[in-house]
Amino acid sequence: MQKPHLIEFPKLGASDIGYISVGEANGLIPFTVERTFWTYFTPESIVRGRHAHHATEQVLVAMAGRIIVTTEMPDGEVQTFVLESPHVGVYVPPNAWHTMQYSHTAVQLVFASTRYNEQDYIRQYETFRQVWGAK
Repeated sequence: MQKPHLIEFPKLGASDIGYISVGEANGLIPFTVERTFWTYFTPESIVRGRHAHHATEQVLVAMAGRIIVTTEMPDGEVQTFVLESPHVGVYVPPNAWHTMQYSHTAVQLVFASTRYNEQDYIRQYETFRQVWGAK
């Protein structure tokens, strides 16, 4: 079972000309990307996420601003990741309960392994503990 971990994408360029970072198929993202989405203008008082997935794997990247990602694994291990550089992302496996809190200027880019399917979401924490605690 994979655990949440940071992924550092290449940071090519220099401060005087700017940078580019690249994620390619069969590269640093450990799955085939089926969906990409982004969130922005989230008030700092809002905590998003609060769910896990049955099957979807994700990589979350703070394209701007700061995002605090907290993950909990079925064994109770909790990790906190602070994303504030657009060349660093966090891998979130399907069995991780996760939350995100944003600075107001944050723009989050998400690479997902599946298309949107509401049945893939576990939105109740108690259900997450039941589903993944029994595995």
